[in-house]
Amino acid sequence: MSFWKIFFSSLLAFVIGTFLVMFILIALIAGLVSSFGGEAPATVHSNSILSLDLGYDIPEQTTYIPFQGFSFSEFEPAVAPGVYDIIKNIKKAKTDPAIKGIYLNSGYVGVGMANTEQLRNALLDFKKSGKFIIAYAELYSEKAYYLCSVADKVVVNPKGVVEFNGMSAQYMFFKGLLDKVGIEAQVFYDGKFKSATEPFRLDSMSKENELMTHVLLNDVQDKVMNTIAASRKIERTQLDSISNNLLVQNSWDAKKYNLVDEVWFEDEVRDYLKTQLELKESDKIEQVTLGKYLSVPGNKEEVTLQTDRIAILFAAGDIVDGKGDDSNVGAEKYIKQLRKLREDEKVKAIVFRVNSPGGSALASDVIAREVALTVAKKPVVVSMGDYAASGGYYIAANASKIVAQPNTLTGSIGVFGIFPNMQKLFEDKLGITFDGVTTGKYSDFGDVSRPMRPDEKLIVQRGVDSIYSNFKAVVVKGRKLSPELVDTIAQGRVWTGSQALAFGLVDTLGGLEDAIAMAAGLAKLDKYRLVEYPEIDKAMFEVVRLFSDEKERSAIRQKLGPFYSLYEQVQVLATIKGVQARMPVMVEIE
Repeated sequence: MSFWKIFFSSLLAFVIGTFLVMFILIALIAGLVSSFGGEAPATVHSNSILSLDLGYDIPEQTTYIPFQGFSFSEFEPAVAPGVYDIIKNIKKAKTDPAIKGIYLNSGYVGVGMANTEQLRNALLDFKKSGKFIIAYAELYSEKAYYLCSVADKVVVNPKGVVEFNGMSAQYMFFKGLLDKVGIEAQVFYDGKFKSATEPFRLDSMSKENELMTHVLLNDVQDKVMNTIAASRKIERTQLDSISNNLLVQNSWDAKKYNLVDEVWFEDEVRDYLKTQLELKESDKIEQVTLGKYLSVPGNKEEVTLQTDRIAILFAAGDIVDGKGDDSNVGAEKYIKQLRKLREDEKVKAIVFRVNSPGGSALASDVIAREVALTVAKKPVVVSMGDYAASGGYYIAANASKIVAQPNTLTGSIGVFGIFPNMQKLFEDKLGITFDGVTTGKYSDFGDVSRPMRPDEKLIVQRGVDSIYSNFKAVVVKGRKLSPELVDTIAQGRVWTGSQALAFGLVDTLGGLEDAIAMAAGLAKLDKYRLVEYPEIDKAMFEVVRLFSDEKERSAIRQKLGPFYSLYEQVQVLATIKGVQARMPVMVEIE
């Protein structure tokens, strides 16, 4: 066979093979698109249970995750139900005659304390229907036990354990590391409680930070313990003794002290479920997962075609300059969203769902301005999630009303800036020196290869002071509080929702449903349609995410497990630019 014949045969085979691969890929993506856009409602058989597994990182809005857990047999993408949809579907199950109860199988809950309480309240409301809730786990984290203590029967595996030893919050300090590598963090801040800067300038907590964190933890602990005491019918003093003395060290201890009702294996739990459903031993338990149940139509009396609308605008993650992405709150993106909703005559009110620890002070300020302009035309009610602190509070302060959970972390009215001096790293560690020419005194202002001069430090501090004053002024005007009071409760201090209510930083305690009801009242609406923003095109938007870095983030999250939060905070610190309105990076209650 000649060379050219072999060449053209190989080329033809290559072209045909490439074409087939592309055809299969296009067909696969087309099928994926159709699975998002035209999924048929799931069928719920009579006498079913709703199975809730909340052991994943629960977003605010439901997220579809292409190819991660993708079912090729059913051609369906993995789904991560959001807080709002979980609550909505628990409410739907309450009146669904096909659903007889809930099987809560969660030893871990992927939200903070405030959202955990919101989910717990939804389960409490479900119980008013007379339907049962059964909770089972091999190991209950403290937060998961708080959620599951609402159940009619709490069960733990014989080899499992219930974590019940109190709460903690840990900070990670970088000053020693920076000193070792020769980096000086030049820190500028306002607010004596602005502990977000402490990891760079101290090697342990300041007295102010220790006081603030102690008060926060005790406020949250008090609420959680009182709630568990009421649900489990245990005296509060006895609960405190169990926790403080670590009396629960195994599953049998948990039953002895009435934290759980039974110590069973999962097959025994399923046998019990059959008795609740009045099934025979050989019968199959009909159950529907939350992911499937999302597509089940709700109550036929629900208003779906009303012209009047209440928009729910979700803002979750760090507040950043520019457009941002789907994991943060980009100023440019949210300015456009608010303008769009403000100008839409069908939208009569907005519920601004904020779950953010803050971020860029500039981005926070421009979003806050857009909220104020919107309030002038229609009601804007803020619903706070786990966090609405610093920049997260900044963008909420101008709202018509603010609703927070008792365990929401909010406030943190303060700002800071960090500018690295890497001269010692370059010269002493790497042997690199710099020299150059400038046209003016401040031409190389902010150069990391040298320390700041006193006059430059004064300029930066004046800028931080100006932004802090503006932040407080926004709170004074938006919340109609005295400047003296705001100055007292600001100082960068973080408060729980309950504490913030006492100072007037929030108007009432409650969840997203309460905020929606308040928005309807302010807009004088009896009937309305709820619409969610940012809008998610499940078909194309999620297919585009196939080529994003979400898969990489997910893989890192799975590998690092409980240490992922440390990695995430380091990533955040590495991207900090300019003056920040951000809460302490490691206030994470466990």
